[in-house]
Amino acid sequence: MDDGRISVRRALVMLAVLAVQVLAVQVLAGLGLLTGAARADEGDGRVALIGVSGLHWNDLSQADTPNLWELARASALGSMSIRTVGTVTCPYDAWLTVSAGTRSAVGYRCGSPPAPEQQGTGAVIPHYRYLIDVAGQRNAGVLGESLKAAGQCSIAIGPGAALGLADRQGAVRHYHASPLQVTTADLEKCRMVAMDVDDLVLPYLTDGQLPREPDRLSAAERRDALRLADAKAGALLSVLPADTTVVLAGLSDHGSVPHLRVTALREPGAAGRLLGATSTRREDLSITPDLTATVLTKLGVPVPPAVVGGPLQVGGQGVTLDRLRDADAEAQTIRAVKGGYFTVMAVLQVLFYGIAFLLLRRRKGLLPVRVAGTALAAVPAASFLVNLLPWSSMPQMVAGVLGWTAALTALAFAGPWRRAPLGPLAVVAGATALTLVGDLLTGTTLQVNSVMGYSADVGARYYGLGNIPFALLATGTLLTAAVIAHRWPGRAGVAAIVVLGTFTMVLGGSGMGSDFGGVIAFVPGIAVTALVLTGKRVSLVKLAVFCVAGGVIVMTFAWLNYLRPPDEQTHLGRFVGQVLTGEAFDVIFRKLQAMLGTLLSPNLMPIVIAAAAFLVYAILRPEQASAGVVPAAFEHSPALRAGLIGTLVSGVLGMLVNDSGAAVLSMALALAVPLLLATGIGVLRAPASAGGALGELASARR
Repeated sequence: MDDGRISVRRALVMLAVLAVQVLAVQVLAGLGLLTGAARADEGDGRVALIGVSGLHWNDLSQADTPNLWELARASALGSMSIRTVGTVTCPYDAWLTVSAGTRSAVGYRCGSPPAPEQQGTGAVIPHYRYLIDVAGQRNAGVLGESLKAAGQCSIAIGPGAALGLADRQGAVRHYHASPLQVTTADLEKCRMVAMDVDDLVLPYLTDGQLPREPDRLSAAERRDALRLADAKAGALLSVLPADTTVVLAGLSDHGSVPHLRVTALREPGAAGRLLGATSTRREDLSITPDLTATVLTKLGVPVPPAVVGGPLQVGGQGVTLDRLRDADAEAQTIRAVKGGYFTVMAVLQVLFYGIAFLLLRRRKGLLPVRVAGTALAAVPAASFLVNLLPWSSMPQMVAGVLGWTAALTALAFAGPWRRAPLGPLAVVAGATALTLVGDLLTGTTLQVNSVMGYSADVGARYYGLGNIPFALLATGTLLTAAVIAHRWPGRAGVAAIVVLGTFTMVLGGSGMGSDFGGVIAFVPGIAVTALVLTGKRVSLVKLAVFCVAGGVIVMTFAWLNYLRPPDEQTHLGRFVGQVLTGEAFDVIFRKLQAMLGTLLSPNLMPIVIAAAAFLVYAILRPEQASAGVVPAAFEHSPALRAGLIGTLVSGVLGMLVNDSGAAVLSMALALAVPLLLATGIGVLRAPASAGGALGELASARR
């Protein structure tokens, strides 16, 4: 073996040692915990949960909803992501989720919960066992059973509240159809009361189901419904004992478009503060299962492991209704632009490869193609960096993305590094990786409400590293490491790939990134890059071993996270719990369905097909396809070839193990292949003695 090369065995040993070291740091330093986050106090007070289905922060006003307005003034306030299983959430699924403490659904297009059958002072939900025995909602009744086991008396008002507080047999001991039937004396007997306020959502239902249109009521009709809902909430608030902790939640959607909904917590010292939860790691955002954890914690009842939420947490001062309204407005802007954004990206990618094919065959327009490829590769990073700007509308967001794209492209060609074939690639790939690393280290604020990140109304993720950002981070890291390996070949280059790759992998898989599939896919990408760079053969057996290693590493992260208290776990730790309780199969099956669905995406697959076809043809028929641009890039930099192969491995595996599917591979190709062409053109245009900055990346080999 060449003295300048490090052995694959040593590279893998370094990978393992670094992973173990960072794992130890994670355990000792507590990566993944919210700084200063405090667990909710257990107590023996009273709790009232008021669920107003369809309630939005835009609905509250002193004139139309005086009771809810006064409640909000005395409460900590936040937004609630009410996503259960489907795209939109009906009242039935929402209250079932409160009952189960985990995302739940009845299994068909739904509307209101069934009306309970009165039995003495209590009631029974008709056909309740259907949920458990047929619909597969094994956790239904967790809240009611927990209260019953602790000897806690509870009162349900309305059908949804009865569903939320019912035990495993669908029974509630105390039930009232209206708050007008309840007195303060009744409420003093029981420490828990829940009320379903359905007056706002009922007018929207069509044949008892959520409509297929965004808003079917006029503004005047909605105000009338709001006044009824406010009056019902006020009736309960007027008879609550003074020491009652009140939780207000806008539990469901009212149409075909999901929204962030109201959440408020009234207790001493909460007024004017933000309201969030450990489940989202955000001080102004919570999820529906948090209500279950909050009720049990406030009553001093142990929270069962099946409950995935955490108690609501009162945060800092400074909450305003405008801030909460803007949060949903931003999420709606992202929802409106996201489909078109990826469509434009797909069109630009396909056009780029088509035009590049025609121009490169004639050896014309090399510089414009190089600039266009670099600009196209800069778009993903720009889509995150735009959140550094105070945009509040679609035109502002689009203008911000274009501005950041132009700035990154200008930077790639502004300095002396532009004369080095790998210079623009180093700038764009490095900027992409650094943007996402910086975002992970600072709380992932750039990925929230980003077209390539995630938004709270969708409810797929609230913190950490998303699937598309994983693809971009892995690609940017491997390409940046390849540039370093090109400049300092041999031991230093391979060490750079292992060290940077391991750092990024641990960052993504630890509590900061909480990425499951990304780690499984990235470990083989790092190892394959090291193998190719050292001239070793990549076999299916080795690839399988690397995949297993990735699985072992991510399960180690998950197990360490599972050992934390339930309200401090991320979805990695909760997955371990689901494995132990037998629920993991359902999660895996849903993710598999989502992944397969992306293979038919008209926005994602054109990028994959166009980039892959161009790349394969350019390698097999270099002179016909690209005037030898791709082979020139590989001849100039074998390290770049290794990094590209590693990127493809991570992209393909990431597509298979993530529910985002084709989005992972398409974004990896969207970043890597245009930069590869830009590098090849740089080689063809560079004089034989070209050096360049970055320590003279190396002379072009002709």
